[in-house]
Amino acid sequence: MASATLKKNYRCSQSLQQFYSGGPFVVSSDGSFIACSCGESIKIVDSSNASTKFTIEAESSTITALALSPNDKLLFSAGHSRQIKVWDLDTFKCLRSWKGHDGPVMGMACHGSGGLLATSGADRKVLVWDVDGGFCTHYFKGHKGVVTSIMFHPDVNKSLLFSGSDDTTVRVWDLLAKKCVAVLEKHFSAVSSMAVSEDGWTLLTAGRDKVVNLWDLHDYRCKSTIPTYEVLEAVCVVYSGSRFASSLGAFLQQSGKKKSRSTGIYFITAGERGIVRIWTSEGAVFLYEQKSSDVTISSAEDEDSTRGFISAVMLPLDQGLLCVTADQQFLFYSPAEHLEEKWSLKLTKRLVGFNDEIVDMKFLDEEEQYLAVATSLEQVRVYDLSSMSCSYVLAGHTDTILCLDTSISSNGRRLILTGSKDNSVRLWESERRCCIGLGIGHMGAVGAVAFSKKCRDFFVSGSSDRTIKVWNFHGLSDDIEEPISLKAKAVVAAHDKDINSLAVAPNDSLVCSGSQDRTACIWRLPELVLVVKFTGHKRGIWCVEFSPVDQCVITASGDKTVKIWAIADGSCLKTFEGHTSSVLRASFLTRGTQFVSCGADGLVKLWTIKTNECIATYDQHEDKVWALAVGKKTEMLATGGSDAVINLWHDSTAAEKEEAFRKEEEGVLRGQELENALLDAEYTKAIQIALELRRPHKLFELFSELCRKREAGYHIDKALHALGKGEFLLLFEYIREWNTKPKLCHVAQSVLFRAFNILPPTEIIEIKSISELLEGLIPYSQRHFSRIDRLIRSTFLLDYTLLRMSVIEPATQDDLKTKSLLHSEKNEEDALLTDNAEEDQKQVSEEQKPKASGKKRKSHKSGDHSRSHKKVKDSSTHANTAAVPSQA
Repeated sequence: MASATLKKNYRCSQSLQQFYSGGPFVVSSDGSFIACSCGESIKIVDSSNASTKFTIEAESSTITALALSPNDKLLFSAGHSRQIKVWDLDTFKCLRSWKGHDGPVMGMACHGSGGLLATSGADRKVLVWDVDGGFCTHYFKGHKGVVTSIMFHPDVNKSLLFSGSDDTTVRVWDLLAKKCVAVLEKHFSAVSSMAVSEDGWTLLTAGRDKVVNLWDLHDYRCKSTIPTYEVLEAVCVVYSGSRFASSLGAFLQQSGKKKSRSTGIYFITAGERGIVRIWTSEGAVFLYEQKSSDVTISSAEDEDSTRGFISAVMLPLDQGLLCVTADQQFLFYSPAEHLEEKWSLKLTKRLVGFNDEIVDMKFLDEEEQYLAVATSLEQVRVYDLSSMSCSYVLAGHTDTILCLDTSISSNGRRLILTGSKDNSVRLWESERRCCIGLGIGHMGAVGAVAFSKKCRDFFVSGSSDRTIKVWNFHGLSDDIEEPISLKAKAVVAAHDKDINSLAVAPNDSLVCSGSQDRTACIWRLPELVLVVKFTGHKRGIWCVEFSPVDQCVITASGDKTVKIWAIADGSCLKTFEGHTSSVLRASFLTRGTQFVSCGADGLVKLWTIKTNECIATYDQHEDKVWALAVGKKTEMLATGGSDAVINLWHDSTAAEKEEAFRKEEEGVLRGQELENALLDAEYTKAIQIALELRRPHKLFELFSELCRKREAGYHIDKALHALGKGEFLLLFEYIREWNTKPKLCHVAQSVLFRAFNILPPTEIIEIKSISELLEGLIPYSQRHFSRIDRLIRSTFLLDYTLLRMSVIEPATQDDLKTKSLLHSEKNEEDALLTDNAEEDQKQVSEEQKPKASGKKRKSHKSGDHSRSHKKVKDSSTHANTAAVPSQA
């Protein structure tokens, strides 16, 4: 068997995050994205795969209202802070904001022209604003309760505004006359939704009084009242040209229920029952009603809590119907294609806005297409990883699901096993999406389950009652309608505390259990006879797993370590340390040569067993990572935890190796181009390639060569003119490094001088991190200039010395003026230099004084004679010699 290639890195390819916490949302005009309120922020979510495009930190309080402009360029938001904000969706920046209401803004709508914005609030006011100017154009009062819904007439030529309130009335406002033209009083509870018919002359209003009222907008009288017998949250009109209307009309025509000239209005209602119903205004009867609700109801919810749908909208461009549930799910419906028997709606997509804490997950099959996820709910959600949508939900437990496992049976059926706080285990069939087996017998919450690996006809379960049970499901028929009661064929009291994890050996001969009592045990199947006990962890064990190739077991513990144990004698073979908190999951990779672990520190780590080395650490979670799933085909990873985030990881070792090889090959080719450019004296091209390849030494050599040329400034300017902003930034970074070295500073200063001559100050300021670069350039530049000043001052001392020795001609009057001007500019420096010279002379004279005192002084006369003799000699020697000119 060929040795497996070790994995060196994983890359997070997809992520499913919380994007909706309940409240307002708005769909774009083309249906490509949804703007959702998520606490104090706004999430821009791709409707195709639930990925978050951008997050807008909009408020310091909860978002209460959202609206989009007709061209999807502007987003309007408001919250409890009463601040109305306008956001540019190209730059995601706030263009303007203002306050206008005395209470929270509860509703918001944008006019079809995009120039007006209407807001309604808890202060019972309705205000209309100019979008561009941000000033109020209309101020309407009259409602006696909170104004919860607001809507412009869809026809931009009709200047009507509708508002619904908790005072059970709907008011119609004329924008031209700036007054209320009608008060519609037929509801007996709060008005929750409004819609206008396709012809624009019928208003539909739905309320929590379980009726839909139809109003004639010619005279504002109530045409009809349709009882729906459920609290309504949304009413939507079905337009005649849509797929809904055409397919429904064809079915009704085929069944004989539709009259030849029907002028009725089709509309959809959604409410607390969680079912979609389609009605016609003729006869006030519903044409279609869902048999069962697609909304998953939690048994932990109170009786008074909101259930079912909280909103519904018709998607643009005839994309179907979108319903939003009370548990933050977006359900997409479209008409079923085959209508031979009866018309029906098909759930095409389910996007989950909030997953709550993720406690366990497993891939459903070897293709790694579906992922079964257990959250802090009573249902299992199965996700299609291609669209990151929830394909279906398995409901049946009466309390939170704590663990799950997946397997493919001997006859090819995909099975899911779950353990719950309701002390039971359930066996599910994925294709039929139903429960086929129920195991009851544990006296505590079932915290660990595991399928057999080879025979695939039994499973084991561990509970907080400290027992392990073996269940047999061999012989289950394929057409089971009701779940069959499963029986345990073996039971053992395994540990002193709760059992957290179970694992079955690849050959189905052993089962390993990990417990909070800090021990792990190996049991022989099927009798559950103790084989060996592993002791050594200082905290409870959270996860156990058999190696796929060796006779060993891996355990992850709350003592921040991962250990590998030998099954033969129970000895600890290796201990891995690196996590800063409890290690919650560990799983083997690469045929048992590596493993991946995750913990309460939010980290995911990749380890190589042979070298005891952690080769990669990933920090993509903000809280505990409870769940870890490893695919069988490509060994892709899925992680989830307390932050309600699901991350998918793909092995990027081969891709990164290929990318590194490609970059190396490209670097070689570009390096050859650089050498060719040098040979051809194409310095501009060579400098660009050196910057691209990030070779500062070669770049310095190029600029040094240019500085030695006769027209150095011209050549450097020509090279710099071809650079962009990013290349200038990189060049300045290199210049900063060159400027720190005295041997390189001359070239650095020359290039910097030419660059600052070329670039105007406005462009220099726009360069990223230019302030940090200047902070590194200025101190060393000052030091270099100070050194040059000291050298210049030293030349004046040389002039003085040569002048006194009569080696150089005396300065003329003009030279004296020039030198006096230079000396006056440096009075302080010269004074300091003179003081230093006098002090040095005094020190030398003091050193020579003892030597001179020992000698006999010559007579004054002989001294004068020698001096006169020397003067005559010097004058005769230099009489015909040209004087050396002074070099200032």
